[in-house]
Amino acid sequence: MSSSRLPAIVIAVAVILFIVYSSVFVVNARQQAIVVRFGQIQSVKSEPGIYFKLPFAFADADRVQYVEKQALRFDLDNIRVQVKGGATFDVDAFVVYKIADARKFRETVSGDRTAAESRLRTRLDSSLRRVYGLREFDAALSDERVSMMLEVRNDLHRDAETLGLQIDDVRIRRTDLTQDVSQKTYDRMRAERLAEAELLRADGTEEGQRRRAVADRQVVEILANASRDSEVLRGEGDAERARVFADAFSRDPAFFQFYRSMAAYNNALGSGSTTMVLSPTSDFFRYFQSPNGTPPAPQPGAPALAAPSANAPLSLPGAPAAN
Repeated sequence: MSSSRLPAIVIAVAVILFIVYSSVFVVNARQQAIVVRFGQIQSVKSEPGIYFKLPFAFADADRVQYVEKQALRFDLDNIRVQVKGGATFDVDAFVVYKIADARKFRETVSGDRTAAESRLRTRLDSSLRRVYGLREFDAALSDERVSMMLEVRNDLHRDAETLGLQIDDVRIRRTDLTQDVSQKTYDRMRAERLAEAELLRADGTEEGQRRRAVADRQVVEILANASRDSEVLRGEGDAERARVFADAFSRDPAFFQFYRSMAAYNNALGSGSTTMVLSPTSDFFRYFQSPNGTPPAPQPGAPALAAPSANAPLSLPGAPAAN
């Protein structure tokens, strides 16, 4: 090979490499590629790999436009919405979407994400206002919030399809009351809690009175039953006592009379300061006259005991004389 042909070979190789480089493009897993020829979409490559196209993109032959394949998100912040009754909320929301139809996405917004999100943002704003406006004040702060997000997503779904997009999710990040509504809400909730507390106190007082009445009635019943049982037991004891005495009397009447007399002496004279005015021949003193309680027979010729006068006291042994 002559040295004169070497530059030509180098130029030819460079041209070939340039043509090959201009004809090859790579699509990764996070992308889709739209091949455009003279302003018309030729194909859409959604699978990752190496693909070929016509070279010389500078001549508007074949150009490749890459769009995202993974999930995308845009936010809408500080939207003031009004609910039934005139109350207002400050709402933050976001949308998660995908470019499902790259061809339609290119045809409608020329593959521009900013333009597509601008249109969705406008639609999201109006949908949020409509959904909140149809509901009462407490709806956004209750379990109904889930159904509200689904309703907004369904509203966006129709507009997203015309852009070649797929709405995966719509979330309401924040729902805050405005300052004036927040104070009114606090006052209303405080009044409700106070009313509920008063109701609980009233119920507690009523229940306390009811239980006290039941307890008082049970106390009366228990005391009455105890008194009845004690009287029954006392009567049974007295009956048993009388039976024992009767049995003892029937076994030895003389001893029983002696025992009863000794008990009477102890009760009458036990204090040591008792003064009694009785006849010495009184039956009360029969055991002073005879061990068996029978008075001794009078001796012949013995003078009879003079009966004491009614005003003369009788002093017993161990008892002081009456004054």
